[in-house]
Amino acid sequence: MVEGQHSANADPLEGLTAQSSLRAAKSAFDIYMHHEGFTENTKKAFQSDLNILTTFIGAWTAIGEISTHDLDRFTEWLVNDREAPCSPKSLARRITTLKVFFGWLAESEVLSRDPAAPVVHEPVTTPLPDILTESQIKQVLQVTEALHQAEDPDTRPHLLVTLLLHTGIKKGECMAITMNHIDLSAPTHPILWIRYANPQRRHKERKLNLPAWWPAVLSEYRSQYQPEDALFPCTARNLEYVLSHVAEEAGLGQGISFEMLRWTCAVRDYKSGMKSKKLRQKLGLSKVTWRQTKQKIARLAGPTLDG
Repeated sequence: MVEGQHSANADPLEGLTAQSSLRAAKSAFDIYMHHEGFTENTKKAFQSDLNILTTFIGAWTAIGEISTHDLDRFTEWLVNDREAPCSPKSLARRITTLKVFFGWLAESEVLSRDPAAPVVHEPVTTPLPDILTESQIKQVLQVTEALHQAEDPDTRPHLLVTLLLHTGIKKGECMAITMNHIDLSAPTHPILWIRYANPQRRHKERKLNLPAWWPAVLSEYRSQYQPEDALFPCTARNLEYVLSHVAEEAGLGQGISFEMLRWTCAVRDYKSGMKSKKLRQKLGLSKVTWRQTKQKIARLAGPTLDG
């Protein structure tokens, strides 16, 4: 097979050495991304960035000859000498591409060292997402529990909030849940399966544990709303109104959103000592996305979190 050409089912590392060309390594990385289930947008972005690197370094340059100095010259060229200069955001992403690409080659022992590791990476500063403190969580659950136990009970807010707090699922994943995605065969170990109809998203499918008491809440909810297929037979906007009402009743001026509860779940799991790999898989994130997400979670879990 010609260097740089690989079957989609091939081992991306087969035949790859420090003497292999950048072109061949880039082709192997395409297969690696496919195997790891990178999203189409991520794959296209990385491929575009590596094409620019190939133009600068040379397609036939041996990857073992590429130094940190070469990569520093490349980033300098991107900012100052390229006809289409990089914005700070684009530069940060392209440096991430270098670190993921050469980090993979080093971790796979194709390269004895990672030339991209010392490259200065100054990501664009973005504000941390909002989360609920433990005291705010208590306020919210007091509201949902009161609605659940009222004379004219409404269990939906409690079911929704506890589901999101314990699983950290996205809004779209929540709306896609059907009754057969909930496994109650082991009464003390209920399970939620996150499924995707799109084959390209199947790598994000996962099994999530639910609290042992949650099926009882589900049973009351089903008797009130009688869902036949979808767990929440309404629009996402309806559920956003539910969260807004809960926030208002709990006295939370900033409101509550699906995203806020997802981040809150992640931070609580992180602080409880959940292993990094398990938390990444629970959130359904790729290894690439997890790099920055983990940093944000760690910052959110800092000592001033509940201050």
